[in-house]
Amino acid sequence: MYRLSDGRALVQTVDFFTPIVDDPYDWGRIAAANALSDVYAMGAEPLTALQLVGWPRGEIPFSVLEEVVRGGADVMAEAGCVIVGGHSIDDREPKYGFAVTGTVETVDRLVTNAGGRPGDRLVLTKPLGMGIVATALKAGRCPPEVARAAVETMAALNDRAARAMTQVGVDAATDITGFGLAGHLREMLAASGVSTVVRAEAVPVIDGVAELLSEGFWPGGSDRNLESVRPHVVGDVAEETLRLLCDAQTSGGLLIAVAPERLSDLVAALSERGVRATVVGELVDGAEATIRIV
Repeated sequence: MYRLSDGRALVQTVDFFTPIVDDPYDWGRIAAANALSDVYAMGAEPLTALQLVGWPRGEIPFSVLEEVVRGGADVMAEAGCVIVGGHSIDDREPKYGFAVTGTVETVDRLVTNAGGRPGDRLVLTKPLGMGIVATALKAGRCPPEVARAAVETMAALNDRAARAMTQVGVDAATDITGFGLAGHLREMLAASGVSTVVRAEAVPVIDGVAELLSEGFWPGGSDRNLESVRPHVVGDVAEETLRLLCDAQTSGGLLIAVAPERLSDLVAALSERGVRATVVGELVDGAEATIRIV
């Protein structure tokens, strides 16, 4: 974040990654939604984006790249964010993403992950399971209906959720991406100086993901999430549950900490915008930043 002289603030972020789905157009859509997510998580509106491309020009036709770029451009247009340029390189492994710049009207309207308070309810706006689905897709073992649900979840913007939370006023927020729900929640706890209770049964998961996990589909990168979070987890937790909470997400939802007296207003504002809101837990006293799963 960069404070401007007129009281506004710039919010800048960058994100890019290798293909996680088979369809190039969907990959472009997901990459754009994912790059925009950090801006939305801070209560900002995206303005401009720079496109980042790594492409093996001698191995994959440029017609495939055209579909990737078309997908990214369509989602950026949906967000009202203007692609003003970018850069490409010849790369053995394809990569795609964006650097995004947004603004907040005043610095005091900026939402961070450091303002959570004991008693705040935790609201999640998208289901989990994208990392597990991506792993099953790479193995050619993901049911089509599960894959489609995951793609549409990842390509969905967090703009409506962000506008709902800024309208109501919340204490803290973060988007759920590579560290998984538990990892990003742990960052919020540490930054806010609190602990949490999470109700595992309340956490939404894409239909079919639990079955894929039971069949052994689990992204290797999520092992780091598991190792990082496990020392801070309190309670007798089933391994499958902990793995779901640590599953590395791409373009996941917002996790919002809201005061209990504003919870119903937030849920209503989200619902009015067509966003499914799920209360998954609450913040409690405890500077040790532990996660109790019940």
